[in-house]
Amino acid sequence: MSPDGRPVRGRYPLRLRRAPVPWERQRPTWRDARPKLIAAALERALARPSGNWFVVGATRDIGPGRPLGRTVAGHEVVVWRDAGGRLVAGPGACPHLGAPLRDSPVRCGRLVCHWHGLALDGSPFAGWAPLPVHDDGVLVWVRLDAAGGEEPRDTPVIPARPHLPDAVTAVYTGTGVCEPEDVVANRLDPWHGAWFHPYSFVDLTVVTAPDGGPQGADTADDEDGFAVDVSFRLAGRLVVPVRAVFTAPEPRTVVMRITDGEGQGSVVETHATPLTPDDRGRPRTAVIEALVAASDRPGFAAARKAAPALRPLMRAVAGRLWRDDLAYAERRWELRSTGRFPG
Repeated sequence: MSPDGRPVRGRYPLRLRRAPVPWERQRPTWRDARPKLIAAALERALARPSGNWFVVGATRDIGPGRPLGRTVAGHEVVVWRDAGGRLVAGPGACPHLGAPLRDSPVRCGRLVCHWHGLALDGSPFAGWAPLPVHDDGVLVWVRLDAAGGEEPRDTPVIPARPHLPDAVTAVYTGTGVCEPEDVVANRLDPWHGAWFHPYSFVDLTVVTAPDGGPQGADTADDEDGFAVDVSFRLAGRLVVPVRAVFTAPEPRTVVMRITDGEGQGSVVETHATPLTPDDRGRPRTAVIEALVAASDRPGFAAARKAAPALRPLMRAVAGRLWRDDLAYAERRWELRSTGRFPG
């Protein structure tokens, strides 16, 4: 630890905890996790512009011969790569008789409807028109002005990331019965980490939190973030201590950035994309989480080479956390929708 208590990087990334505190003897955090403070942070996040951009999936999910389909806020969308590898996006229903284009193959860069053979090359044709699409190297975004209802932006709000060629990336996707704000609210409550996820987080302390005032209404820098000292549990008493800061740069994104300790600069981006309601009319949201890990340790080069093997492990770790956090978000929506949410 540094003189001000921050985790600092030592010669070795791992630490051996001394006298671990049993789960039930942790310091309670419910007094610190004030509902009004979390609600104010959420309100500021929801007020920030997105430019009508929505994350639809991972860059790696869209190969040369297969499209990616997703229903965003009730709008069917399909994305594929043309003959030059450029991303193309547009409505996911064939303009002829409404076939689901997500199930159609891509041949020589053209999406060929599997019902009657109508072929789309990405240009307007037969009533079909492309949508703005953006590939940031990790995630694919589509702009839906009808769904967003904001002033359009040319590009999405993309958080600062480590240099991608020097990083290891993975993308996890899960779905829950809730709205995007319930996912964002979960991430803007760092106090639950060591209580709700003791298998992953220990020794968690929220160092600074916004006071709920007007700061950060127009920006999402660290002054409007939650700084947390926490140790990631690996096995037994072996942990990796870091300082992380949570910010919300736009209404459907929360970023956790490691600002001190091992992996400094690495980010976890949580994106909440509204889907179509389920058969009971309940809202559904996709959690699309990008993990971008980096380190300047010489040994990290081996991790980059092993990235194909590491990605499933990274997704599995994220999936375990989101198994619980989606239950949190779903419970929050259930209480809100029935007027039983506290506060």
